[in-house]
Amino acid sequence: MLTQLAVGYYFSRAYEKTVEAAKQAIRSFPGFEPPHRYLAAALGQLGRTKEAKIALEQAIEIAPDAFEMYIRNCAPWWRPEGHAHMLEGLRKAGWSD
Repeated sequence: MLTQLAVGYYFSRAYEKTVEAAKQAIRSFPGFEPPHRYLAAALGQLGRTKEAKIALEQAIEIAPDAFEMYIRNCAPWWRPEGHAHMLEGLRKAGWSD
């Protein structure tokens, strides 16, 4: 549920709230990749690049195939503008496609 809150906050552009929810989710389930991804994107949007890069590296390290599927290849249920918004945050976090 915390990950879903982070997702909702991210797409609502409530980046500080995204960070809080994602960190709580990570504390509960550190090996679950999605909150790391949203944390990285939100921190990137906030200009907190050092923290964002760490979260990005963790997301990729935990589940490189999932990261590839959901980020490099837009998941079929994502709206193109939502995918573009995620890519924007991850690029600000230091990701290059």
